[in-house]
Amino acid sequence: MEANSRSTSGSPKDTDRRIGRRALLVGGAVTAVGTAVLARDELGRLWWRVPGVERPREDGEVDYRGARWVAASDANWRRADRPEDYSIDMVIVHVTQGSFEGAVRAFQDPGHQAAAHYVVGQDGRITQMIRELDVAYHAGNRAYNERSVGIEHAGFVDRPQDFTDAMYAASARLTAGICARYGIPVDRKHIIGHVEVPGTDHTDPGPHWDWDRYLELVRRAKTALPSESPSGSPSGSSSGSPSDGTGRSADSSSV
Repeated sequence: MEANSRSTSGSPKDTDRRIGRRALLVGGAVTAVGTAVLARDELGRLWWRVPGVERPREDGEVDYRGARWVAASDANWRRADRPEDYSIDMVIVHVTQGSFEGAVRAFQDPGHQAAAHYVVGQDGRITQMIRELDVAYHAGNRAYNERSVGIEHAGFVDRPQDFTDAMYAASARLTAGICARYGIPVDRKHIIGHVEVPGTDHTDPGPHWDWDRYLELVRRAKTALPSESPSGSPSGSSSGSPSDGTGRSADSSSV
């Protein structure tokens, strides 16, 4: 977990959704040249960055069937339309340096200035706090925030007993579903720790996180998913089968 997410440029919050000079230049080029491909590929992406424009969404909707929804403060993330405007090609593993409940409370606090998409408990429970289509402030690096899904794990980096069998299993199923949805390879180049994000001063998940075990569990869970699971499609759009890792839930009664 990070107390203050900063972009690589040093700005305090990753919230710049303005259309800049590049957007205006692209728009001018489209008008002058009339290139349909440019209009689709460039302006189509920029459309979702216009202030006040957002993808329709349902209250309580989750991207992972096993998760319960508790909304993070909207000060700790920004709306997007991933993977349409930003490709998702990475999962970042965090450790909360505190309790499950404490992490959920922190991400609901607008003053925290950071939040992850998911929080996983030592008993295997999962709370989703930000939709995968949106950009969470979890990595301390704007480019990595835009391309990744962040998963917090309750506990402390110096306490190996905090990383329980139930936590590993639940987190692996969650990550397997994310990898299947967006076509993310299950390897250490695409599933990384917070410590590996450029510019970060964090050490999580720490030396006691068993990467070999975790990746093997993710591979097994991904293999068990239905073969028809779409790759790279927006999440949360199908009720699916119980094993597909996607679906909707309006249950926000528990963290």
